[in-house]
Amino acid sequence: MPRKARIDAPGALHHIICRGIERKRIFRDNKDRNNFVERLGNILLHTGTHCYAWSLV
Repeated sequence: MPRKARIDAPGALHHIICRGIERKRIFRDNKDRNNFVERLGNILLHTGTHCYAWSLV
């Protein structure tokens, strides 16, 4: 059964999580982690999106 659409209003806050299938690691090494952080920074800059907190665990 599909989910209901999320509310996407200006100023709305979202909690985003990304996990690997069967909780497997999604980064192979520090190079992968650094690449992700760099890409995230570029996306935030180009879209004008605010990121209030983030964590790589």
